[in-house]
Amino acid sequence: MSSEDLKVAQQFIEAIPHAKALGMVITEIAGGKAQLEMDYDPRFIGDPDTGVISGGAISALMDTCCGAAVMSHPQVNGATATIDLRIDYMRAAKPGERIVAVAEVYHLTRTVAFVRARSYDNDRENPVATATGAFTAEKKA
Repeated sequence: MSSEDLKVAQQFIEAIPHAKALGMVITEIAGGKAQLEMDYDPRFIGDPDTGVISGGAISALMDTCCGAAVMSHPQVNGATATIDLRIDYMRAAKPGERIVAVAEVYHLTRTVAFVRARSYDNDRENPVATATGAFTAEKKA
């Protein structure tokens, strides 16, 4: 993906109010795959005693990443919306660490894209959460 394409994709993310508020940044996007990152921010702490980031912030990151993957698929024409998203939380993210979400379209029908995703902190071997979802997708003719 060219730097210009990445810039356009980031402008799109910044136009989504929750994505902008959470400070999401697209670091890779092309061919039905996307990677978004979100810095640790004390405003998003879900447990003040431990400093662990809220599951809601991680859900938003993963949902947005999945949508970005769908929109980047070469056979998809236009925007997308979440139909269904299942997130399994595997462990708490380490306080202070950036969260990365990676998503990939693994199946595309005429109207639905099926996506898998995972999120992690600096420990790339053990995901913070995994997700599977279905998203609207208008397939190009």
